[in-house]
Amino acid sequence: MSDTHLAEKTHHVLETTRSARSGDGHHAEKGHAHHILSDVEVEHQLEEMGYKQEMKRSLGMVAVLGLSFAIMAVPFGTSTTLNIALTDGGPVTILYGWTFVSLVSLAMAASLAEICSVYPTSGGVYYWAAMLSTPKYSAFSSYLTGWLGTVGNWTVTASINFGGAQLILAAVTLFHEDYVPTAWQTVLVYWAALIGAFLINLYGNRHLEMLNTVCLYWTAAAVIMIIVTLLATAKTGRHSGAYAFSHFDASFSGWPNGWAFFVGLLQAAYTLTGYGMVAALCEEVKEPQIEVPRAMVFSVIAAGITGLVYLLPIIFVLPDIEPLLNVASLQPMPLLYKTVTGSAAGAMGLLTLILGIWFFAAVGSLTAASRCTWAFSRDGGIPFSHWWKTVNPKYDVPIPALGLSTIVCALLGLIYLGSSAAFNAFTGVATICLGCSYAFPVLCSLLRRREQVKDAPFSLGKFGYVINITTVIWITFSILLFCFPTAIPVTPTSMNYASVVFAGFSLIAGIWYLVNARKHYKGPMVSQHRNEQAPVHHT
Repeated sequence: MSDTHLAEKTHHVLETTRSARSGDGHHAEKGHAHHILSDVEVEHQLEEMGYKQEMKRSLGMVAVLGLSFAIMAVPFGTSTTLNIALTDGGPVTILYGWTFVSLVSLAMAASLAEICSVYPTSGGVYYWAAMLSTPKYSAFSSYLTGWLGTVGNWTVTASINFGGAQLILAAVTLFHEDYVPTAWQTVLVYWAALIGAFLINLYGNRHLEMLNTVCLYWTAAAVIMIIVTLLATAKTGRHSGAYAFSHFDASFSGWPNGWAFFVGLLQAAYTLTGYGMVAALCEEVKEPQIEVPRAMVFSVIAAGITGLVYLLPIIFVLPDIEPLLNVASLQPMPLLYKTVTGSAAGAMGLLTLILGIWFFAAVGSLTAASRCTWAFSRDGGIPFSHWWKTVNPKYDVPIPALGLSTIVCALLGLIYLGSSAAFNAFTGVATICLGCSYAFPVLCSLLRRREQVKDAPFSLGKFGYVINITTVIWITFSILLFCFPTAIPVTPTSMNYASVVFAGFSLIAGIWYLVNARKHYKGPMVSQHRNEQAPVHHT
């Protein structure tokens, strides 16, 4: 096949959509924007992309939207990373940083959604990179992107569970101000959270759709109750609009003002990363070529609005920043709740709402990480892949991949025993790795003039080039940006260990590539078929 066309088998998605639009084959119902595929057609679609149907298709768009929203977990994510934005500018960084990153994330989500609508498989970014690259570089592109995406999924899961563990111990300080959580206590709570998420994913898989749907309602209710309570009590008073919309103080960071603002964007960028992870569930969704792309885009829109509704009232009642940055737990939000409400019990009630959101995020992130690990193993991308690629027919869960993801995250927690900056390392690595894995397929599509996505069911149309270029430029800049420490001069506590963790995983991936994958990893099955076939000329 020529380099400028899709592989013969993957054309089925587009041909099905085109036939539906033109009235051929199955007729779309009047008023429907697309042809609704039967389970058999969707299964046949997957087979033509090189895989057999192993997972049960039981999820709809709302469930995937809920999962994406759960992984981003806006009130939880912005709360656990609040110290970053407070250090690097305060109100201006929190408000305008969130707004800017939300808009850029929408461009990123739309770029991925377009590609996902053409290749709706759980392989996600590594499959897309293989199919959008030229045959010569297909396998390496797939391998590189697969590792970035997998590590990104693992570290997002680690950061979510770790942030929750810190919040739980910070809750103790609401009633015992002299209590200082030890590193071992934090790690033990973190491991307990991982085990809980593992068990729910294993035994509650059939209830994940309900769980992700409940997450949407819980988050909405939690945000309303928190902001109403904070604005109504406001024991420390309320700031003026001038303070909320224009106050900037980077004195805690040591960075020049302009640069401090950009470093502080990690709060928003980390929170708004989970939308691409849901591609790993494509093979559990009834109409993945339509529903998963929609869920990606809608979840970012919902998250952006939720973030503004949650953060702006907090800025108006924000107490003195310095005490918040000096908390022993490294999590300032519980103290903020206590200071503003004037009540430890009231703060605990609000924190419980945030921990509820964390519960959904912890379960959902491990779900996505396990499916990503399973999909990449299916094509031989991870050492000893034959162990991790099996699906348990009793539970409809890739139990080995679920276990591997849990164990890797558990081992990452040991970093905290050596440095209290481990959480910032997880957030940085997650943002960098997922960003890289998102950018690579988009860049490949751009370099090949968007030929493979020109007939995508979820099309960006004439805005495609602008949206794709915006995505690549921002991610390239953010990779460098989020390797910087949040404050200078650098101390063992403030050091950004993201580059260290990233280098460690890169070393593992590089060694495995030289030892095994260079000779044996050929990329997804369809890309192998494409590379082996003589050119096919379409009429």
